[in-house]
Amino acid sequence: MPECVRGIKMDNQNSQKMLVSIITPCYNSEKTIEKTLTCIEHQTYSNIEYIIIDGGSTDTTLERIESYRSRLPEKLVVLSKKDRGIYDAMNKGIRIAQGQLIGIVNSDDWYEPDTVSQVVNHYQGNPYEVVYGLQRTYQDGREKATVIYHHDFLPQQMITHPTCFVTKAAYDAFGVFDLQYRSAADYDLMLRFYESGKVVFTPVMSVLSNFQLGGMSSSQTGVRENARIRYQRGYMSRRRYYFVTFKSHLFEWTHHEWTHRRADKK
Repeated sequence: MPECVRGIKMDNQNSQKMLVSIITPCYNSEKTIEKTLTCIEHQTYSNIEYIIIDGGSTDTTLERIESYRSRLPEKLVVLSKKDRGIYDAMNKGIRIAQGQLIGIVNSDDWYEPDTVSQVVNHYQGNPYEVVYGLQRTYQDGREKATVIYHHDFLPQQMITHPTCFVTKAAYDAFGVFDLQYRSAADYDLMLRFYESGKVVFTPVMSVLSNFQLGGMSSSQTGVRENARIRYQRGYMSRRRYYFVTFKSHLFEWTHHEWTHRRADKK
């Protein structure tokens, strides 16, 4: 276990006083964001700051957010301005967040009603800490798997980032998401925490987040970026890195060809 200043697990009375910030990055999310807003509305923990970073949506996303305003936490911040992608939006939210713990839930994902309560109750009080748990994964509207990847194996496998709550102090000390990555900046960040030897990872054996497969995180861009990160840090050999990259490009090409030919037959 990394060396750190160990904190004391807070009792329920004191933990309710701790402010928790939750960030939702969104862009043209009118079809999915209501489920995310509803999960914030129904949290059993009350002392929440909710920050929505919108990338300048041109659909009805902002109107839908506004319709929920009275049901969301009083500490509500909504910012809408063009950004440089999802990690840029997350960074903006982290910089203005006032909570001791910060969670990020995307606009097509949702928390369990007791997620924040579970996180606060398991938080050990360390200045640099990541609390994470089980992630229920959906594909095409159907539940596919419920998983957790232990932080001891971070050099080989990313933990369930949608479940993570990170102390504000950890971001201040070790940085935020690196915008050079389109899909794997979360993996890069968690490895920075892991390699510091100062960040405590606290697993929670309960479902904290529900995650929809799809988008950049499920793409071959993510596969290649994850491999590059592991190779650059010495966790993957050059030979393995080239093999994974070649295989990823081949898969992407064959999938494109198959999709194109299928479309031509219709």
